[in-house]
Amino acid sequence: MITVENLTKYYGPVKAVSDLSFTIEEGQVYGLLGPNGAGKSTTMNIMTGCLSPTSGSIHINGIDLFEEPEKAKKLIGYLPEQPPLYMNETPLEYLRFVGQAKGLKGAELSGQIRDVIAQTGLEHMKNRLISQLSKGYRQRVGIAQALLGNPAIVILDEPTVGLDPIQIVEIRTLIRDLGKTHTVIISSHILSEMQAVCDKVLIISNGTLAAFDTPNHLESILSGSDEITIRTLASEEQADALLSSMQDVDSFECTKEEDSLLLRIRTSAEDLRQFSCSLFFAFAKEQLPVFELTAHKGSLEDVFMELTEQTGTAGDETADSGESEEIN
Repeated sequence: MITVENLTKYYGPVKAVSDLSFTIEEGQVYGLLGPNGAGKSTTMNIMTGCLSPTSGSIHINGIDLFEEPEKAKKLIGYLPEQPPLYMNETPLEYLRFVGQAKGLKGAELSGQIRDVIAQTGLEHMKNRLISQLSKGYRQRVGIAQALLGNPAIVILDEPTVGLDPIQIVEIRTLIRDLGKTHTVIISSHILSEMQAVCDKVLIISNGTLAAFDTPNHLESILSGSDEITIRTLASEEQADALLSSMQDVDSFECTKEEDSLLLRIRTSAEDLRQFSCSLFFAFAKEQLPVFELTAHKGSLEDVFMELTEQTGTAGDETADSGESEEIN
């Protein structure tokens, strides 16, 4: 549905996006994840035709975004990080204006406004001034305008930023529902958001694509081993002999403390709970007391830290500030 090839963007001498290539398939929720300044907003603004790249190409359903922008943009609904709302209008008035700007008229316009208001839960707020709405409802209005024109692709830039916990849950539920009928792309630097709503995640660091996969698969292949911490009265020699004989122990470290030995054990065992039990009983069988055992499951956060530390983001902070000035 969307093919991005060799996308590059410079802000003066600073490269914000570097030779970025990926393909978005139909009917899933995709997450664009990266630390602040990684190039997420620049990438999204180029994908929606709001910003021109230095080089590279984007095709949407085979249509070149830069050669036929009007035709390609009809397939996209976009919510920027700062929703372009008119505070002195009601949601109904604002959506009518946006629908007309998108070329909708008459019964089609009225029908689509009615549908997006229902879809975003704005029925009881449609006649209030937008200035009187909470930020959560303003986000809903922003999403509603993105849905007008029935676009195949909905792109949402930081859709839950600044919302309270209840509003965040409501917007995430709305995004999951949208994913049933649209291809949805969201950007965020919040890891829990990616895990909560996305089928696939693109991790961007320093303007490059660091990883592209499902959240679960990224956790399993990139976070490496899970970790188990054991505090025991065993000696280093006893612990070394026992752990060296066990399957699924990838590596371990010993730290001698005053009255105990602290072990950090890395494992790629499929069942972390079962492996923890096996460790406990192995020490018990050798009559080696264990008085603390903690299992840590590798997470998307571990993947994120691993990948962004490898590529670094320091050089892109300047780009991000320039990006904000140019776009907003």
